Amino acid sequence: MTFILYLCKRFWGVFLGALFFFTMALCLVDLFMNLWRYIAQNVSAGPIFKVSLLYVPKAMSFSFPLAILFGAAYILSDLYAKNELTAIFASGVSLLRFSMPLLVISAILGVGMFFFDDRIVVPTYHQKNELQNTLLGTQPLKNASNAVVICDGGRTVYRALMYDANMQILYVVYVVSRDENNHVTSILRAQSALWQEDHWKINDGVLYDVKDGKVTLNTDCSSLSLTEPPESFESSDISIEEVTVEDAKKYIDYRRRAGLPYAEALSVYYKKFSFPCILFIVVFLSIGLSGRTRKNVLLVSLLLCIGAAVAYYVLQMVTMLLAKFEYIPPLAGAWMPVVFFVICSCFLLRTSRT
Repeated sequence: MTFILYLCKRFWGVFLGALFFFTMALCLVDLFMNLWRYIAQNVSAGPIFKVSLLYVPKAMSFSFPLAILFGAAYILSDLYAKNELTAIFASGVSLLRFSMPLLVISAILGVGMFFFDDRIVVPTYHQKNELQNTLLGTQPLKNASNAVVICDGGRTVYRALMYDANMQILYVVYVVSRDENNHVTSILRAQSALWQEDHWKINDGVLYDVKDGKVTLNTDCSSLSLTEPPESFESSDISIEEVTVEDAKKYIDYRRRAGLPYAEALSVYYKKFSFPCILFIVVFLSIGLSGRTRKNVLLVSLLLCIGAAVAYYVLQMVTMLLAKFEYIPPLAGAWMPVVFFVICSCFLLRTSRT
């Protein structure tokens, strides 16, 4: 019990200090990156401070892995450098047993980080982006490619190769109409459609009517009424990382139903669950890598731990790209780095100096 209290007391001080430092550093970087734009728009200090305040939860989310890595690596390396661990090992306490409180803390923090990201980081970061765009007079692009809209309870499906939000024009348009029994009644194909007050004006369109199993062709589309508002065709692509788990699942289901690619979105969705494991992994790596050398123990151990963490991020980037292009399943893209580094950490722990 004495060992646990001693280790936790030292760890929490370093961890919280590092968390504060990294969070403030990220907030300052974000502020200075946009400072000249604020000055150009004559934005006062009050709104700028509010933007920075809304960015704090996101900066904390980025800082958690760095802070816990620094805390665990520094404490263990310092104990090695001062030969305190040698005395602990001589008393019959193994490295794993001594470090177990750090693993438990990292696992608990990982679970907390998941809910912190989903409940606090997502809404505050969204508010920050909206306020920042308003202050700087920038708006996200609303043009869309491969736009799909399902309306009238699923009885009408629009698909456009391209939508120009400025001109309110749809290019290469298909409109499929179905009856109450989901039987296709007509298919419209048009080169373009222009929004005029309350309806779409069809240009160079062909209408295929389906009745009693027979298809008739009609080039006169003037009787066809298409009233779906242009806002429905604006870009619906969202960043899965910037929405809650529930909204991300709904978005993926929508893309699946619409026949749109969803492998990348699904892999990022799984990453929401796997990424908090980084806290456990960096602590596990710190335990296995600390004290690997007898000279410059503190410096070398910190460098080894940082290098291993960078390797994790690089591997995750590679697996996510492979999942995006469907070379591997989305689930593998998100969880493969976690499994790989847990195995590596176990190996390092078995070969660590005790």
